[in-house]
Order: sequence, then C-alpha cells, then structure tokens
Amino acid sequence: MAESANTVPKTVLHVGCGSYRPDALHPDYQAPEWQEIRLDINPETNPDVVASMTDMGNVRSDSVDAIWNSHALEHLHAYEVPVALAEFHRVLRPGGHVFLRTPDLQKTAEMLLEVGPLGVAYKSPGGPITPLDMLFGHSASIAAGYHEMTHKTGFTEDSLKELFHRSGFVRVVTRRHRFDLWGRGEKAAEDEASPSPGS
Repeated sequence: MAESANTVPKTVLHVGCGSYRPDALHPDYQAPEWQEIRLDINPETNPDVVASMTDMGNVRSDSVDAIWNSHALEHLHAYEVPVALAEFHRVLRPGGHVFLRTPDLQKTAEMLLEVGPLGVAYKSPGGPITPLDMLFGHSASIAAGYHEMTHKTGFTEDSLKELFHRSGFVRVVTRRHRFDLWGRGEKAAEDEASPSPGS
C-alpha cells in the first residue's frame, strides 16, 4: 500500500545555513513534517552539503520542497544574485517555494539619515548594529577575519520582486518588516505555465 502523502517528510534546503543553531531555521520549517538539509560554502559549519549559492550542482534538480535563505543573498555581488536565484529555481520541485530575508536597503537609508553612519540602529545578540553595518556588513565580524560577512549588494521591495520574476518565480510576495526585507516566490506547478526567466 502506498505511503500516505502526509507521512512523507518535506525537505527544506537551508541555503547559507552557517553554524548549526536550533533557531536558525524559520519556525515554519520546524514542524515534524519538515526535514532540513543544511548547505553552506564554509565546510567548518558542518553542513550536509558544501556548496555556493551560485553553484549547487551537487543538489539534484526538482529535489526539494522549499528553500530557506536568511541574511545570505546580500553577500553576493549584484551580478551573482540572478545566478543564485536560478539555482534556487532549478533545485525546487514544481510547486515548491523559496522564502528569504535580507537587509532592507530602504530602511538602511532611513536609519543612516536618522542616526548617522555610526549611530545605533538596533541591538542584536551580537551587539549594537549601525547603519554602516547594515549597509556593508557587520564590521566587528569582518575585522575578526570573517570576510564572507561583507555585504556586496542590497535590495528594496521592488528590486527583489523584479529579481524573483526574472528568475521565473510565480506568486511573488515581498514585504518590509522592521529592518528586514522578506521575499517569497514559487516554482510553477507542472500543470501551469511558467514564465521564461528574464521575461
């Protein structure tokens, strides 16, 4: 007898997972029906898959139900972002989705004007965060040798939505919340037409 669809775990590919932390995975994917696969470029984080966001060739096409990507996309150069989104689209199963968050460039600009470049925008578990940290990456981490923490690009609601659409995603939603910009897009199901990337 075929196994019930409700008992088959769904897979979420945690792209840019970093070192393991129980709260690093979005709560939506912490339910029992989800199985996390951790992917990171740094082997020292002990991921399940060592790979770059722009080259996930060792992840099969159409193989995961969701992608969770938190504060990682901004570490790519602008020209690399469409490549990463194309990789996200490739590995998702039809009907799957990508859910991500990234610094909100518009909020960063507002805080830069409000408190100045070195003023405290907000306090994080890692200490106070300045508008310069939001714009270029956490300066203390970068000074400590974690150069991969450098921010190389940024996004607004409109620019992120456009990038999703150009990468072939459907039902794209973006929203601003506090200091973050959130985005969600789906890979078209097999029974619906998918827009051509770049259209």
